[in-house]
Amino acid sequence: MNQPHTRPTTPTGVNFANSFFKKVAGLAAVILISGSPVFADQASPASSPQNDGHKVLLHGKTGLVVVQQDGSISWQMDWGGIHDLHLLPNGNILTRKGRTAVVEIDPNTKQVVWSYNSAKQGGNTGKRVEIHAFDLLPNGNVMIAESGAGRIIEVDRSGTIQHEIQLRIDHPDPHSDTRLVRRLESGNYLVAHERDGKAREYDRSGKVVWEYTVPMFGKEAAGGHGPEAFGNRLFAAIRLKNGNTLIASGNGHSVLEVTAEKQIVWQIHQHDLPGIQLAWVTTLQVLGNGNYVIGNCHAGPGQPILIEIEPASKKVVWQLDRFDDFGNNVSNSLVIDEAKFDWLQ
Repeated sequence: MNQPHTRPTTPTGVNFANSFFKKVAGLAAVILISGSPVFADQASPASSPQNDGHKVLLHGKTGLVVVQQDGSISWQMDWGGIHDLHLLPNGNILTRKGRTAVVEIDPNTKQVVWSYNSAKQGGNTGKRVEIHAFDLLPNGNVMIAESGAGRIIEVDRSGTIQHEIQLRIDHPDPHSDTRLVRRLESGNYLVAHERDGKAREYDRSGKVVWEYTVPMFGKEAAGGHGPEAFGNRLFAAIRLKNGNTLIASGNGHSVLEVTAEKQIVWQIHQHDLPGIQLAWVTTLQVLGNGNYVIGNCHAGPGQPILIEIEPASKKVVWQLDRFDDFGNNVSNSLVIDEAKFDWLQ
């Protein structure tokens, strides 16, 4: 199988997807349980187009889809639940298959052209392992965060582990040791530890060099996945160009910007945006214009699944509400306005 294609080095604070082709300076993130695909592998028109301004690659109950600026669906592929999503420089898609495998998909043929299964490779046979984060590195290797095994590995095209660190995990759980993880420009790793409620930065030796506990803001924890839930089970943390860290707090219904000294300097909470109720806040993306795009998973009908915010004013400048088309479990999304591939046209 082919190796995932190498991309150029991206600046600090890159989008969680780290797509070379997006107007992004941030990071994208991941999410809970995605819906089961129900459509065939053909592009089909959206039943209620409400997208005006961005081209989006996302995953929902229809599988993997590309939503054009006019709301139409130009590409679609049946696919099961995912917890991370990347558009690669070669136009392929890096995502998850099942709970344990990372795969590269050629969207033209809709075939898997590279894969790594953490349940069967790297010494994990017999262990319960789940994969919730991965990333293509500048040297062509793939970084994979292995929940259950409690480690981050970097594998080459043959599946050989080239680097490995152990993670510090206070409350081990193969389903929620981590959500999104990204390697910073420095080579360090920024990890969203969902169950621990902490963002931790690790150096290349595995030493924790920075840690932030997502606050509960004086509230009691409440179970569930929707707007009624509450906690600090974060899903995403990205390093901004100014050195601060932007955090999507998951069931904390918030986005926080914190300094290296752990001071909150910017924040939005569940009812801060007029007419919008935040639920499980997941993906984070910083566009070229500086605006933030956040994922709003499990928010229910009548609520947007993606929201673009102008940070200084906290004004909502765009939103995507496609509950009828994509369901309540949109797991990952990427604004891909600048991607230029035949299959995206």
